[in-house]
Amino acid sequence: MNYIFTKNIRNTSLTLIIIGALGLAYGFLSTPSSVSEAQDMVSVSDHKEGHESPSSDDHDQDVIETHQDDHAIKTSGHNSEGSTEIHQEDTTSLTSQHNDKVDSQEHEVDHGEHLLHQLQNRPWAALYVAALFFFMIPLGVLAFYAINRAAQAGWSIVLFRVMEGITGYLLPGSITIFIILVLSVMHLNHLFIWMDPEVVAHDELIQGKSAYLNTTWFLVRALFYMFGWNIYRYISRKISISQDKGDYLKNHKKNFRLAAGFLVFYIYSESMMSWDWIMSIDPHWFSTLFGWYVFASMFVTGITVIALVTIYLKAEGHLDFVNASHIHNLGLFMFGGSVFWAYLWFSQFMLIWYSNIPEEVTYFITRIEDYNLPFFGMLAMNLVFPFLVLMNRDYKRNNFLIVMAGIIIVLGHYIDVYNMIMPSAVGDQWYFGIPEIGGFMFFMGLFILFTFKSLEKAPLLASGDPFLGESKHFHY
Repeated sequence: MNYIFTKNIRNTSLTLIIIGALGLAYGFLSTPSSVSEAQDMVSVSDHKEGHESPSSDDHDQDVIETHQDDHAIKTSGHNSEGSTEIHQEDTTSLTSQHNDKVDSQEHEVDHGEHLLHQLQNRPWAALYVAALFFFMIPLGVLAFYAINRAAQAGWSIVLFRVMEGITGYLLPGSITIFIILVLSVMHLNHLFIWMDPEVVAHDELIQGKSAYLNTTWFLVRALFYMFGWNIYRYISRKISISQDKGDYLKNHKKNFRLAAGFLVFYIYSESMMSWDWIMSIDPHWFSTLFGWYVFASMFVTGITVIALVTIYLKAEGHLDFVNASHIHNLGLFMFGGSVFWAYLWFSQFMLIWYSNIPEEVTYFITRIEDYNLPFFGMLAMNLVFPFLVLMNRDYKRNNFLIVMAGIIIVLGHYIDVYNMIMPSAVGDQWYFGIPEIGGFMFFMGLFILFTFKSLEKAPLLASGDPFLGESKHFHY
């Protein structure tokens, strides 16, 4: 039986897209266009939060007092013995003070431009975080799908069409990400500082990475990753649908071999993707565990979304062949994936924090000091809550608890991606506001639209798989 794309789902997705687009548009329109405007925005924000900042009157008073002190020194020097020597010392002192003032002014100009870039980056970063997060969901599902194909797992056959439906967002998600990357290369934003020639000219560390971090190969690699992921999804889906019509064993073997080969490509391309699209936003920092860490995040989020979509379809009267044991197994993977993510998070954090190498530990110090709530809140949402809820066997068979835990996990891993991107993109000029909410709603609407449109294009049961009987009668 085919799923029919309902009017409620269509209206919900379109509403989310429209409201989200308006929120993103507001974010872009409200960004400052000059350094003075950026400083005024920060001053207003600090004033509302009760922070005091130096006023122009205070600055003028400091200049007057400095001038008076300089005049007093010169007068005293001319009226005392050895006036020539003192005058020379005063001249040297005044020259030094003048140079310090010039350096201070140049620093203020650089700081103002940096602040302007941070505030202009905020809507871009909100757009990029949401786009990347919802793209990572089908990418994680694709990995889980390929693993089950390569392992010839029996229990998951009845969920294959749900997985294939979720990966229907992979192509539009790829296009969206690629457009953002191209716009970054065109210098329409400052997300990737290594793309700025002026920054590179004064940064020896980035210069040393220029063989890898250059815009041409950056886009070529992106196309290569996306082509590999999407071509596997297309071919595997085509074989899966053809299998319903005949050549059951032959098509099964094709998908098995294809999945085994794809997983080799996937693990390399996914790691390189995490270096290119996430870690290079802060090109001075690196972690050898980062690729695995990003994989764990997208993997557990993808499995969670499989569970949420499955439970929704069952509630709508579909997937009558999915039983409590299938939901239980999805709950097991949600639990195990959360623990696996936490293990990699702690491994990365503990080693860097304990070694206390300045260029490495700065990454976490910045997030702990400036992003304290989302940094530690993410840990509670991604580990503590799912660990406590999903540990119990009976809870994994309770659809309500699976949905509640699933929503928390999805939001928690959105904050995880937020923590990866925002500190390097906007510094301490962050908060959850209209651009962030708008970006999340916009891409959630797109994700829902393409997922459920994909679900209606094929029967919800992969009826031609030779292990279908085992899957239908799976009990745990």
